[in-house]
Amino acid sequence: MVAKLRSERPLTSAVAGGGYRGAVTSPRYRCAACGNLTRFDVVTTSTVRAFHHYSVGGDLDVEDLETIAESVDSVTCRWCGHGRSVEVVDGAGEALDDTPPGELAG
Repeated sequence: MVAKLRSERPLTSAVAGGGYRGAVTSPRYRCAACGNLTRFDVVTTSTVRAFHHYSVGGDLDVEDLETIAESVDSVTCRWCGHGRSVEVVDGAGEALDDTPPGELAG
């Protein structure tokens, strides 16, 4: 049985240990080792509340998804294969803080 997901409102998020709640907006990353700005494996942990609606025939619709908590566990560069030099950057590609390479803020 395959569940269909249906949500009318944006998910919310608490990113990288921050406490941010609002529409999910993924941070931009940059690998200082190789210059990659576009390809990263991001592992997250989420706690989600959802309404499960089963039809009389047994089909499941998952509705009203609400992300209660979400954290970024690791970010790995797809080009050079490690996360030791991955930085969180703003839209212009500048580092957002003085976080040492490979350690995400949080």
